[in-house]
Order: sequence, then structure tokens, then C-alpha cells
Amino acid sequence: MTAQLLLAFVLFAFATAGTPGPNNMMLLASGANFGFRATIVHILGISVGLGVMVLAMGLGLGGVFRAWPVLHEVLRWVGGGYLLWLAWKIGTAKGIGDREAGARPMTFLGAAAFQWVNPKAWAMALTAASTYTPEGSSSAVFIVAGTFMLVGAPCSAAWAGFGQGMRRFLDRPAVLRTFNLTMAALLVASLYPLVVETG
Repeated sequence: MTAQLLLAFVLFAFATAGTPGPNNMMLLASGANFGFRATIVHILGISVGLGVMVLAMGLGLGGVFRAWPVLHEVLRWVGGGYLLWLAWKIGTAKGIGDREAGARPMTFLGAAAFQWVNPKAWAMALTAASTYTPEGSSSAVFIVAGTFMLVGAPCSAAWAGFGQGMRRFLDRPAVLRTFNLTMAALLVASLYPLVVETG
């Protein structure tokens, strides 16, 4: 992998990991509701989950989905349904760090597994594996996956940190409720590419 291609990929990874999407909307909400420290495992789960996904795509899984497009279609709709459920959970959250209501931050495994039903993560992983890894270069696949993890984690942390910074403004139930409903609506809006691609 050339230095020029790696630099282009770093810019791609920064742009895709740092812009709004399902992961970042959930991190913002988690930072606001549970704090940055409690959201760290969520951040790590996203980073590792996306890295594993890029590895899988680059080492052959992408070919399986090209051979059987119906698998991709099924995952898209399962992912869309799961995003709607997460939006409902965020929108109905009761209070900051409200453990009594059963609310808790996403776990490491939950965040890692979520990448497999996240439409934006699929687009990122497929693009990374097909555009930035030379044909037949396993080492480039590992470089791209590792770079995605290194670039993505600080971007994720920034979103969670921004949510943490908003906690002091969300100490009133009505304000927090409005915030959570807004985050839920933005999460639903992140499904727009799925609807457009279907239509």
C-alpha cells in the first residue's frame, strides 16, 4: 500500500467516522445520559467491530455478499428495524443515568455487533475494502482495518465527549426529554440512505 493511498484512506476514514450517523448519534446520547467514562466501552466496541468488519470484507466476505445480494438486503432491513428500536429506547429514556428505569450504556459486544446491522458501517467497510486495498493484498486489508480503528476511536470519543459536555444543560427533565427525542429523530433520519437505495 502506497503512502499516497494510505493518506487518501485516512482522510476517508476521518470523514466517514466523524460525520453524523447511527454510531455518533448514539454516542452523543450516551455521553449526555451516562457520561463519557461509562461510554468508553461503547466507543471501543464500535472501533473493534468496524475493524473486524473491514477485515471480513477485505478477506472475502465482500465477495459472498456480491454473489448473494439478498443477504445484503436482509441485513439492511434487519439493521433498519434495529435502528428504529434503538431510536425508541433513546426517545423514551427517563433521566440522566437513570438506572432504575433499566437504562444503561451499550456494552462492548453490543456496540461491536451493532456494526453488522448499521447501514453506514456497511457502506464504510465495503468502500474501504474495495477502494483502498489493492487486489489480493492481505497486508493492505490489515493496514486499512487498523487505520480505521485508530482514526475512528478519537472521532467517536469526540461525539461522546460532546454529549458529556451537554449534561449540565440537560439537568431539567423537559430539556433532557427534548434532547433525547431529538437524538431519536436524528437516528431515524440516518435511515434515509437505506430508503433512498431501496426506492
